[in-house]
This record gives sequence, C-alpha cells and structure tokens, in this order.
Amino acid sequence: MPHLIEVAFKGNRKDFFLWDADELPPVKAAVIVDADRGEDLGFVHALGELAAKRNAGAAHGYGTAGGAATKKARRLATEEDVRRANELRGEDEIARRKAMERVAANQLTMKLSDAEWQWDRKKLTLYFTAEKRIDFRTLVRELASMFRTRIELKQIGVRDEAKRLDGIGRCGRQYCSASWLPELRPVNLGVAKDQRLSLNPSQISGACGRLMCCLRYEHEFYVQSRKRFPKEGKAVRTKRGEEKVIANDIFRERVTLRGEDGEQRTIPLVDLRAELDELGAALPVATGAFAVPVAEIETEIEQDFAEATIEVSEDDLPEMTAPDAPATSEPEGQERRPHRRRGRRGGRRNRSGRGRPDGGGDSGSSNGTPPADDGNGGSA
Repeated sequence: MPHLIEVAFKGNRKDFFLWDADELPPVKAAVIVDADRGEDLGFVHALGELAAKRNAGAAHGYGTAGGAATKKARRLATEEDVRRANELRGEDEIARRKAMERVAANQLTMKLSDAEWQWDRKKLTLYFTAEKRIDFRTLVRELASMFRTRIELKQIGVRDEAKRLDGIGRCGRQYCSASWLPELRPVNLGVAKDQRLSLNPSQISGACGRLMCCLRYEHEFYVQSRKRFPKEGKAVRTKRGEEKVIANDIFRERVTLRGEDGEQRTIPLVDLRAELDELGAALPVATGAFAVPVAEIETEIEQDFAEATIEVSEDDLPEMTAPDAPATSEPEGQERRPHRRRGRRGGRRNRSGRGRPDGGGDSGSSNGTPPADDGNGGSA
C-alpha cells in the first residue's frame, strides 16, 4: 500500500501525494513529485497519521470531497535538484517584474502578487488579485511568447495573497493563515460587535485589509457567556424596585444596574439571580447573538474571489487569436434584450413644431429645454 504524504511548495502551497517506497522520507526532506505535465520539487510537510488527518480536515485535502490523492512522489531530490530549485526561486521575481511591465503596457487593472516557476520550467504560474473580470487574451499571448513556456494565471483573494506572501501581524507573530490556519473562513463585523471591540476598521483589520482571522477564535465563548446574563437595556424588578441593566462584565460575572432615581450599583450575577428568584421574576437573558442593540452599521462580509485559473501555452496561441469579443460579453444561451427604438428625432408624428414653420417635430424646444420622455420610446 502506498503511503500518503503532504508536500509543501513555495508560498505555503501544499498538496498530497502517494509514496510507493516502503521507507517513508524524513520530514522537511526535498522530494520530486508529479506536477502538471511535468515534475516539481517540494518539501515533506507531514506523513503517516498526521498526513491522513490533515487530508481529511485541510482545505486542500481530498478527504472532505470523498476523493483521494492520485499524484505520486517520485523520489528524494538530490543536491543538484535543490540547487536548481533555489536558482529558480531567484528567477521568480524577475519573471513577475517582466509580467508587470506587460500588464502596465496593456492597461489592465490587476495586481501581480507572485510568480512561481515549475521545477522543470515547463510552466510559469502568475498569481494576481483584481476587483473585476479582466480580458487576458492579449496579455497571455505576450507572456507565452516572452517566456516560451506554458503560462497559468491564477486569481486569488486578498486573504490568500497574505497567506502566500507571509509576514508578521500586529501581534508580533507570523500570520495565522500562513503558519497553521487550515482554512480561511470569512469574518464579518458581527463578531467584533459581540466582543464589544472597536468598530474602527483600522484597528480590527489585518495586513490584507480585511477583518483579522483571530476575531473568530473566541467568538463562541462570548456568545455563550452572554446567554447567562440579562440583556442590556432591559428593565428588571429587584428588591430596590425597577432597575435597568446598564452593562455586563462576563469575566468578573458582575452586572451594573441603574434605578429610577439614577443611582447605579454593581452586583454579582449570582446575587442578582437570587434576588429575582425570591421575587419570582425571570432573568431577561439575551436570546440572539447580540446582547445589546447596536446602531445600524454596514456589515462587512468577506467576498473573496474564488480561484480562477487560466492556462495558456504556445500551442494555444493560434486558437486564441480568433475571437475578438471582450471577456465581459454576455454568456452563451442568454437572449440579448431587444433595443427599444425611440421616436424619430425624439418627437412624434403630426406634432406641432416649435422651431419649424411647417409644423414638423423637432428634437428639442426653441428655448433649449430637452423634451420629456413619455415612457413609450418617444417624448412628450
């Protein structure tokens, strides 16, 4: 039975491969693996039970989709193979800068984040971010002619870009997405509201410009803890009469109340429950995710681009020169909306003219006021 191993490549890119030999390679050993129409070099990241567990839980694994790894790891890499791979890593930045020049020459609104040569130089992958769809046909023809190899353009989101480029966060540690986080889950503004954090985007956003991934780590704790406390803003009847809940301290388990006379007091949650039990009143706990009404604030929801891959080789160039329609054209099978014809020169037949002695219609009034649209394609 072949062994399952996880191999890491440049930019925190990982994949699973099958190892046929009886003796497993050591962790962090360089191996030559099957790649797209060729071979690539990577380093062993996990093997054995750990690799099987990561295959079932990681986003790049095959276990969740019910599939299995089919690509194979060929052999251990030699010193010459590693030296050759290190030379390629130095050429990646050169390739990215050359590609950026062609992007600027074609006036494309896209940002090239990184470039990665395959170990056998049979493919060059360019990673980019863009806010909308881009027409790549002219660009990929130029890149394929420049580098004389297969070109792959892969669109990634800003979170994936931060994961690939890596860095140090404001906490002083390596990005969670680049170090250990198995999946980049979306984060919205609701988690910051639940934790009573500042809603200033500059204080709760990461290097990628989106909300920090770590906001999700303790979110469940805050939500579950607030369910034991009275809802802020509600009135409760205690021994001192009717009092309003001002604030909750979930860490010290204390509740701040304010009476009708304006006097405030802080009482432990246990004592407040005891008072309400003596009076036979129920504690108005928070039932939703939010423990207090918050002003209407536009919720920032992650809308990262899904990975879009475009591959072009020199063999494909003659086929790509035929179509001239832009990439943003209407999809096939969708009927084009009929163009509504407007009235001739903006007027109607038999309309009394204002600026013509023969009574014919005119495109506008004599005083320069444009005609009003009557809703039927003409003007009134």
